[in-house]
Amino acid sequence: MVRLLRLILRRGFPEAVFCPNKTPEQTAQIVKAMAETGVTVLATKASEIHYEAVRQLVPQAQYRSLARLIVVEGAEPTKLPPEKQPNIAVVCAGTADLPVAEEAALTAEYSGCQVTRISDVGVAGIHRLLEHLPLLERADVLVVVAGMEGSLPSVVAGLMWQPVIAVPTSVGYGASFHGLSALLTMLNACAPGIAVVNIDNGFGAGYLAALIGRMVKGALTIPKSFQSR
Repeated sequence: MVRLLRLILRRGFPEAVFCPNKTPEQTAQIVKAMAETGVTVLATKASEIHYEAVRQLVPQAQYRSLARLIVVEGAEPTKLPPEKQPNIAVVCAGTADLPVAEEAALTAEYSGCQVTRISDVGVAGIHRLLEHLPLLERADVLVVVAGMEGSLPSVVAGLMWQPVIAVPTSVGYGASFHGLSALLTMLNACAPGIAVVNIDNGFGAGYLAALIGRMVKGALTIPKSFQSR
C-alpha cells in the first residue's frame, strides 16, 4: 500500500494490475484493495472471468472487452482541466492490432488525456495514413501500434515531429515469431525520436504517452517533497 501511494503521489495515476497468471479471485482482491484508495484502477489483459470475479467485490467495475481492460474509476487524481489535457494520437496499423491500440488509448484517457484514434492505416496502403496528417499534427505524442513486420512507426516518425511510442503486436504469420519481428524492426528504426515498448504492451505505451503529455502541458503531479530535490 505504501508503494501504491508513492506511485500516486509521484505520477498522478496508479500502476495497473496485470491479470494473466493471476486467478480471478486474486485479481479481484487486488483491484478491491486499490480501488478503496479512491484512485482509478486499470486491470490489463483481463478475461471476462476475471471481470466477473472483480464485479462481485467492486460492483462499479467496468469491462472494456476490445481492450480486455477492467476499469474502476476513482475521483482522484486523474482528472485534469481541459487546458491541461494532453492530446495523444493512437495510430493503429490493422484491425487485428486494435485490442492493443485500444488498451493504449484507454490507458491514456483514464490518465487525463484526450485521445484521437486513427485505425487501419498500415503501410500496405500508405495513402490511408497520409489522409490523417492534419490530425497527427495536432497531437502532443504519437502512439503507433503495428504487427507483421512493424514498419509503421518508422514511417510516422519520418513524417512527424512529435515523439513516437512504438508498440509491436503479436499479430502476424509464422515468421513474425509472435511479435518478435515487429519488435526488432522498431528497435532498429532509422527514424529518430522513437521509443519502443514490449510486445502487446498497450498499457505501457499509453502510460508513457500520458507522462510525456502531462510534462508538455505542465500537468505532471510532483509532490513538494520532490520539488526541492
